[in-house]
Amino acid sequence: MSAVDNVIRKKLHSHVALVRQVSEYIISSGGKRLRPALVVLSAGAFGYTGKHHHNLAAIVEFIHTATLLHDDVVDESELRRNKETANALFGNAASVLVGDFLYSRAFQMMVEVNNMRVMQVLADATNTIAEGEVLQLLNCHDPNVEEENYLRVIRFKTAKLFEAATRLGAIIGNATPEEERALAIYGMHLGTAFQLIDDVLDYSSDNQDTGKNLGDDLAEGKPTLPLIYAIRAGTKEQATTIRNAIEEGGKDGFQPVLQIIQQTAALEYAKQRAQTEADTATAAITSLPESEYKEFLLQLADFAVTRNH
Repeated sequence: MSAVDNVIRKKLHSHVALVRQVSEYIISSGGKRLRPALVVLSAGAFGYTGKHHHNLAAIVEFIHTATLLHDDVVDESELRRNKETANALFGNAASVLVGDFLYSRAFQMMVEVNNMRVMQVLADATNTIAEGEVLQLLNCHDPNVEEENYLRVIRFKTAKLFEAATRLGAIIGNATPEEERALAIYGMHLGTAFQLIDDVLDYSSDNQDTGKNLGDDLAEGKPTLPLIYAIRAGTKEQATTIRNAIEEGGKDGFQPVLQIIQQTAALEYAKQRAQTEADTATAAITSLPESEYKEFLLQLADFAVTRNH
C-alpha cells in the first residue's frame, strides 16, 4: 500500500496549481484505501509478482475519489472524514472539474497497463457507477422506494467499484474465468455489506467515528434501508412520520425518525442484511488456495460488518 501511495502522489501531478491542491486535499484526508487494497490482495491471492497492481490500485482510488468529489457537490455536503469537503473549501466548480481531472487521469493510466480486459472492466464499472448516481438522485425524497430498488442503487453506485477492484486483481493474476467470477462475486457482496453498514452508522454513530454528521442521509432525503424497513414494519402513524421526513429532508424530523428506527429494530434488520452479504462474499472465495492474501480478504468481510467507522 505504501507503493500504491507513491503511485498516487506521482500521478496527482498537474501543472495547474488548483488541480494539485484539491486533489492532494481529498486524497490525503484519511480514507481507508479499502478499494485499492482489494486490488493488491486479489492479485496476491493468485501469486502476482509484477507492478501493474500498484497502478491499478491507484486507478481505482482515483475513480473513487472522483465520485466523492461529485457526490459531495450533488449532496451539498460540508463534512467528510471529519474535515471540510472540497466543495465547502474550494467551491463546487473546482470540485467538479478536479473530479473530471481524476477520472481522465485514471483513464490515461489504464492505457499504460495495456490490457484490453482491464480497460473493459474499468470502463464498464465507471459507467455503471454513473448510472447508480442518477438512480440515487431519482430516489431522493421518494418514500416509496422498495428494498430491492435501493439495493440496486447500492450495487451500481458503491459495490460495482469493489467488484472491479477484486476482478482486476484476478485478471492480472491470470486467474481462470471461474476464479475471476468468484472474486467479482466477493467484491460485489463485500461492497454491498459495506454500504449497508454505512446506512446503519448514519443513525447510530457520531461524526468522530464516521467523519460526517449524524442524520446526513435523512437530511438529504435519502431513503436508505433502515428507513425502508421502518416504514414497512412500523405503524401507519410511524410510517407517515418517516415518509414526511424523507419528502421534506432537513434535520428537523431526525429525532422522531430515530426513535421509530429504534422501536422497529430497523438497524438490526439492516445489520442482518449486511451480514448475509458478507457471508455470501466469504463463501465465494472459500475454494481459493490458502494464503495470507485470502486470509486478509476473509478478514475484510468481517470488518465490513463489525466496524464503527
